[in-house]
Amino acid sequence: MRAVIQRVSRASVTVAGEQISSIEQGLLILLGIEAEDNREDIDWLAGKIARLRIFGDEQGAMNLALGDVNGDAIVVSQFTLHSSTKKGNRPSFIKAAHPSIAEPLYEDFISTFERVVGKKVGTGSFGAMMDVQLTNDGPVTLIIDTKNKE
Repeated sequence: MRAVIQRVSRASVTVAGEQISSIEQGLLILLGIEAEDNREDIDWLAGKIARLRIFGDEQGAMNLALGDVNGDAIVVSQFTLHSSTKKGNRPSFIKAAHPSIAEPLYEDFISTFERVVGKKVGTGSFGAMMDVQLTNDGPVTLIIDTKNKE
């Protein structure tokens, strides 16, 4: 499982002209799922993101987590995070999980993340063409991969 986490001052997801999610301060989480991903990846990643201390404290130092600032989150499935550009100019998505595998894991991640942070989170629409808008705060952008825990 691979996630791109962006600290935002606002973010929204629109599908077919209808806004389906929107937040102010919080995190926009783009989530890529591989066929080998499982419950262990979900639990580890949800906990790791919830505990990330990337929000500023009174002195402006990144010492606070999402819950500390009562922030919100949106989780958007993004299979292109598992692209390979090694050969040629057309990306290959062979490592991305098939939708029949990815969608249940995406839903599982959302449920787990909501349980960990203690509140509902916004979502994208799995498999849909989405317009994702955000104002990156900082900018702060992190990439976390459960197969390469750095």
